[in-house]
Amino acid sequence: MNEEAKNAPAPSSESAVPPNDASAWQRVSSAYAWADLAINLLLVLAVVAALVIVLVATSGDAPLPPRIILPIVAAALLVNALFAFRRVRAIGYILREDDLLFRRGIMFERIVAVPYGRLQLVDITRGPLLRALGLATLKFVTASAATGVQLPGLRNEDAEALRDRLVALAETRRSGL
Repeated sequence: MNEEAKNAPAPSSESAVPPNDASAWQRVSSAYAWADLAINLLLVLAVVAALVIVLVATSGDAPLPPRIILPIVAAALLVNALFAFRRVRAIGYILREDDLLFRRGIMFERIVAVPYGRLQLVDITRGPLLRALGLATLKFVTASAATGVQLPGLRNEDAEALRDRLVALAETRRSGL
């Protein structure tokens, strides 16, 4: 190896940021974990209420499948609710030079790279619960049907600033659309 190659600086492009570099990932608001937990607990309550209605309507002589399936579903939803904070902590994004990396998932991690030039629509959604917490979901639409990326749990100001930045970046990097 020649001396020039040894002394040459390493590429410092933001695109070189590895997806597993934990310090580079931007996190969503921790308040989103409370919204996720609330929704999961409401689902548990709905399933338990359905079980109670079935038991009351049949005077305790409910058929065997609802008596087995509904408690199993309620238990599974309760376990899912217990992972709300860990699941939200696993959501993150990185704005790199040419694309946006999005990550989610605990056991099955999914990392999606969305090139800025492929963005067709950047949408902000605020449901009643997220609005009450001052949060929003940023949705990216590209030409590919498989790249419907949603970034939930951003603070309203952050979602609007990120939307504006992504639209500006997309305008400068259009790739034949």
